[in-house]
Amino acid sequence: MQLLSKMPNFKFMQLKQKAMIASGVVMLICLIAIFARGLNLGIDFTGGTLIEVGYQESADLNKVRSVLEKEGFDDAIVQHFGTSRDVLVRIAPREGLSSAEISSKMLASLKATSDTPIEMRRVEFVGPQIGDELIEKGGMAMLIALTCILFYVWVRFEKRFSLGAIAALVHDVIFTIGIFALFQIEFDLTVLAAVLAVIGYSLNDTIVVFDRVRENFRIMRKGTPEDVVNKSINQTLSRTLMTSLTTLLVLFALFIFGGELIHGFATALIIGVLVGTYSSIYIASASALMLGITKQDLMPPEKEGADAPPVM
Repeated sequence: MQLLSKMPNFKFMQLKQKAMIASGVVMLICLIAIFARGLNLGIDFTGGTLIEVGYQESADLNKVRSVLEKEGFDDAIVQHFGTSRDVLVRIAPREGLSSAEISSKMLASLKATSDTPIEMRRVEFVGPQIGDELIEKGGMAMLIALTCILFYVWVRFEKRFSLGAIAALVHDVIFTIGIFALFQIEFDLTVLAAVLAVIGYSLNDTIVVFDRVRENFRIMRKGTPEDVVNKSINQTLSRTLMTSLTTLLVLFALFIFGGELIHGFATALIIGVLVGTYSSIYIASASALMLGITKQDLMPPEKEGADAPPVM
């Protein structure tokens, strides 16, 4: 199935320098957001007690915070969860108090100050040591994934392609995490899984483009490396758009109808698919081109004795 009726002829690489500059500015903003604001880590990483309660009417978050402060939970994080009648409370671990005791004490306080019944929906507890371990292992998983990808592309294609692919993946990861830091969207284990999925999705798109670039370098007798890259991207553009659009349809359905629990997961993947489609063109391909990839780099090695005269 072709999304485009005929092969386009866009001059993508004419904008590579402007795209690189724009991406650099965005990356700088994302890095500043990550280091200045930090991530809004979920309970999976920070540890503590997560309590979800349901009201029959719209809940006043300021009132809930004030009740919890009087009970000694002044560091509690209170927010709506899905609708204005659902409230999510995150409380840091308390010495001498179990998760059940914390939730019971909090629910009793809220019921005593509410005119309508309150329903306890769920209680989750994660120890701080487990949270630290998850952060360490999550970061290690991302580094191992990037290292394996670098090695694979280096062996499968050429070192300039591998550097371009890694540049695109780092770009996608920083952009996705930066958006979560900038807008303080909760970052939990499902979001980390989505970021790792973004790495795989972006790499798949990049490999498709690189494979066509290598093929065209071998069969096109005329044209500069920039012409070859432009033609390769145009040849794979229909496939790229079709894959991205169908994936986005599923992700938007998950975001809208999947419930609050997977909003972060769907958001990270939506961002990743969009930026991954962009980076396969203007980061991965443009980086390989700017590093000086040539036709000679991609020609298959000649076998020894191929040109030697036959032995009589």
